[in-house]
Amino acid sequence: MGLAGLIIALLAIAFLLRISFIFYIIYVVAGLYLLSLILTPRILRQLRISRLYNDHAFLGETVTVKIIWENVSRLPLPWLEFSESIPPSLRLQQSMRQALSLQGHQQTSYEYVVQAGRRGYYRLGPLQLTTGDLFGFTPRKTGSLAANYLTVYPRIVPLTRLGLPSRLPFGTLASQQRLFEDPARPGGVRAYRSGDSPRRINWKVSAHTGGLLVKTFEPAISLETVVLLNLHQEDYQRRDRSYYTELTITVAASLAAHLVDCRQSVGLITNGIDPIQSNEEADALPFDDESGRLLLGEAEQTKLILPSALPARNGRVHLMKILERLARIEAAKTIPLDQWITSATLNLSWGVTIFVITARGEEKTCHAMHRLVKAGYNPFLFVVEPDYNFSQVRERARRLGFRAFNVTTVDDLEQWKGQPIR
Repeated sequence: MGLAGLIIALLAIAFLLRISFIFYIIYVVAGLYLLSLILTPRILRQLRISRLYNDHAFLGETVTVKIIWENVSRLPLPWLEFSESIPPSLRLQQSMRQALSLQGHQQTSYEYVVQAGRRGYYRLGPLQLTTGDLFGFTPRKTGSLAANYLTVYPRIVPLTRLGLPSRLPFGTLASQQRLFEDPARPGGVRAYRSGDSPRRINWKVSAHTGGLLVKTFEPAISLETVVLLNLHQEDYQRRDRSYYTELTITVAASLAAHLVDCRQSVGLITNGIDPIQSNEEADALPFDDESGRLLLGEAEQTKLILPSALPARNGRVHLMKILERLARIEAAKTIPLDQWITSATLNLSWGVTIFVITARGEEKTCHAMHRLVKAGYNPFLFVVEPDYNFSQVRERARRLGFRAFNVTTVDDLEQWKGQPIR
């Protein structure tokens, strides 16, 4: 029996038994019902809700999310039940179904903590709200707070030193071999020798010493490096595809971070897919039901667009752009490495160092690398899948003019601590 049925029953009893106080009860109940019907939606509309948190995190970090409620109405909100949708990969540490009450013009907050357990782009929310009057006279009213998003950067394995040879004539890292001199790095003066350019004579110092002295400069290597990341999923073995595609991203992030720490310029080119570029509206993004990550849905496979290259730059701001791209990028059926590598590097400057990170060092991959050598680039090949015959790949790479490395675990990156790549 609903409220209307209860009122009719009370009216019938009051008329039959001529009990006047029942009429007062009916008036009170009807008044409360009308007030609840009018005021509850109004209070809910005047409830201000916000979500405060750091929207970027590194792998393994904890993120505190603070939800703030403010009742700007003078009327109290008797009760409010809320629940927040959290992706499983973020490892929520407490229950997200709670209840609270708010007085007029009162503000309160609730905090919960998530842990960034896996690289990706995640959705926090939406926050679902349910409220009603204190007596339960009116139907429950619902509302929501739109979702926000959290970017979890890929894992970075710290390296202490990574020397990079290059054929570019200018740079700011000292080189063991005096092949080129950097005019931006003066090294002193020396006596004039036949064949020295008059433009290099230091006239001021020469006037003081009484003999011709020329400027010298420190030798240097190029700062410009591009990480070329192959995420064409057919190039990876199906059995462990997920692990090794994640490993390639870890290697790319680690190398990029170290190069920036060395004040070198680094860029990123990949044939993976950034799912966020395939959707104009955030609400339409294809988040995976099991992990909660932003993934490439099956429907998007037919309209793949490769992400634009990030040109070589230095500095922490540029590194964050690279890491953000690597946080969202996913392997997909795009273009095989050997067919894509030439067009991918078409606009690079001569002599640029290219780190090619892929699954296997097949013969066709090595020949594609050799084309980079002939084009004047300085490529290195990083292979992430185990290969018991990798010595053959290494020897083939040596004959074709580049170096190859097998990185099957993140620990393999540690072998370069304190050792330059030559």
